[in-house]
Amino acid sequence: MPIEYPSREELGQILKKAKRIAVVGISNNPERTSYMVSEAMKNAGYEIIPVNPTVDEVFGIKAVAKLTDIEGHVDIVNVFRRSEFLPEVAKEFDQIDADVFWAQLGLENEEAFEFLKSKGYTVVMNRCIKVEHALTK
Repeated sequence: MPIEYPSREELGQILKKAKRIAVVGISNNPERTSYMVSEAMKNAGYEIIPVNPTVDEVFGIKAVAKLTDIEGHVDIVNVFRRSEFLPEVAKEFDQIDADVFWAQLGLENEEAFEFLKSKGYTVVMNRCIKVEHALTK
């Protein structure tokens, strides 16, 4: 199966519809990309759910250790974990009520992609959610 992602127009629709973004691998260090990107999305009006077992909170929001600890619906799971961890995150993603699996710029994994697509999920990889948001406003 060739790896094909949603078009820029489709990404715009996803981002317009989304309200809650769970950020896997978010850092509480303001100098880290995951923090900066998530802060920009928070400032754009999205609810951010920090997912990282090694931090207590980010932006004053209590972090959860894993996706399955989140209560309620998640629109986008934005992943900041190295590519080799994407299959593991994809399996956890499959256990929750989420719409879109989004791996940040520089992150791609064919195994995770094929697993998620075979289950009918929308998958975005190797794209920065902050950049796409800015381009689709």
